[in-house]
Amino acid sequence: MDTGGLECGRIVSSKAGRDQGKKFVILQVLDDRTVLVADGDLRKVANPKRKNVRHLVIHQGVVAPVGEKIKAGQEPTDKEIRQALETEFKEPEDGPPAGAAGKSERS
Repeated sequence: MDTGGLECGRIVSSKAGRDQGKKFVILQVLDDRTVLVADGDLRKVANPKRKNVRHLVIHQGVVAPVGEKIKAGQEPTDKEIRQALETEFKEPEDGPPAGAAGKSERS
């Protein structure tokens, strides 16, 4: 079965719905169209969300410790998932674009 790059520990985000843009970690690949995901906050490991892969954006990042734990038959903690998502998707500091600070062209 070809899972299209889906694997346990892969980071994904939701394309639409009330959880649009929210980041999740894949806990289990059920088949080639559905996965179980959790974010460690609203969706805990004990109650993962079932998602259709067509409704997900698949990111390059893989949370290796979580993936390894799942493959070893252990359940990752919600804290591990939250920390991994925070460190993997750290937002850049907001600021003006380079070269745009206070320049005006008047003759």
